Amino acid sequence: MTIKDLIKDPSISEKVSIKGWVKTFRANRFISLNDGSTPKNIQCVVDYEKTDELLLSKINSGASLKIEGTLVESQGKGQSIEVKVENIIILGECDPKTYPIQPKKHSLEFLRENAHLRVRTNTFSSVMRIRSSISFSIHKYFKEKGFFYVNTPIVTGSDAEGAGEMFKVTTLDINNAKLNSKKEIDYSEDFFGKETNLTVSGQLEAESMAMGLGKVYTFGPTFRAENSNTSRHLAEFWMIEPEMAFFDLNDTMELAEEFIKDVLKDVLKECEDDLIFLNQRLIEEDKTKPMNERNDLTLLDKLDFVVKNDFERITYSEAFNILKNCKPNKKKKFKFPINEWGVDLQSEHERFIVEKHFKKPVIIYDYPAKIKAFYMRMNEDGKTVKAMDILFPGIGEIVGGSQREERLDLLQSKIKELNVDEKELWWYLDLRKYGTVKHSGFGLGLERLILFATGMTNIRDVIPFPRTPKNAEF
Repeated sequence: MTIKDLIKDPSISEKVSIKGWVKTFRANRFISLNDGSTPKNIQCVVDYEKTDELLLSKINSGASLKIEGTLVESQGKGQSIEVKVENIIILGECDPKTYPIQPKKHSLEFLRENAHLRVRTNTFSSVMRIRSSISFSIHKYFKEKGFFYVNTPIVTGSDAEGAGEMFKVTTLDINNAKLNSKKEIDYSEDFFGKETNLTVSGQLEAESMAMGLGKVYTFGPTFRAENSNTSRHLAEFWMIEPEMAFFDLNDTMELAEEFIKDVLKDVLKECEDDLIFLNQRLIEEDKTKPMNERNDLTLLDKLDFVVKNDFERITYSEAFNILKNCKPNKKKKFKFPINEWGVDLQSEHERFIVEKHFKKPVIIYDYPAKIKAFYMRMNEDGKTVKAMDILFPGIGEIVGGSQREERLDLLQSKIKELNVDEKELWWYLDLRKYGTVKHSGFGLGLERLILFATGMTNIRDVIPFPRTPKNAEF
């Protein structure tokens, strides 16, 4: 049985056999064991007089054990049951002099340097269990809504975002590569016969799947070669990207809000012990901060608030006016001042709108066309597109989506205007030639949703092995 099952449904006087890793071993008598199934440890009480001394000397934090014994009511504080040990088998010893994860508080930076072992801590095991639960809930939600799960390419010849910050995929020896007439690398000699990269998004391919299946979603890794070392960026991260035929922007905003709430409801239900632990961790952390830096809501309150309240919806123009006339902008406190309509909103602006002005999640829609991607549907005003972003407290943008431009002439015009290579997107334009329909979709970064659900503040702490500039250690 797992420790989680034992604690959930204890049967006193029952013989049990459990395996796990030692958290602590006190007074040569009390072993605190954890097997990864729950943040809770189970106490195993050793009879010192009847246990081999050499065996006990090998039990240290980090060692793996198999313990056989009887489940009894606990005599101590902090737990209702414990195991009266009858037999101990050491599965794997652990050197206490070199083992990095000692039973004490470690900094998150130190744990990132030991990412292969950090899941042994309560914080990271809770985060990873929540990550697993959220991933399952995402699949469950879309299956129940009639979506089909599709796998889009990781290696691609197109840049969905037009960002140009992509990792190249090649088998060529770059130092000795053949050059073409323009003195550029001749990729016709490469494995795929053309220049290819790791994908930044599965959206374009998902659109083609939606044009035959109706409602689809992708859920896989995406890559950005963005030289950014902030707490919000990763070079490799996971994206959920649904695409829906016959959906307009309003349909998509409704779906995205319901989707997020549904997944967070599942987290509250399925990960109660982990959330209680992380909630208490944040409360203790708050006590060390100045009063003006403390959180208004606990983690559990924040999740409950999002699940139970409607997201605020405002246009970009309304958001611009709020920001232009707010105190931080007038007092020049923003790093990026808000003066001219059409500026791209930065994280500081998004967080002000969410955390200070509305104090709830906000959906901003109808963005200026010039700051959005080529595939977004132009509004009748000729200035804005049917795009939307969902902004969350502490996170900023968590979802970005739009109604796609289904009119061939307008899409071709936009592609030409932005100097996008039409030859690379011939198949994408075909979707507008053969039975075009209005359609929409959005992308949600899994790690940003986990940041919100766990209360962690650095995106590197919600993925098992973070990939960032100058870091691919594990």
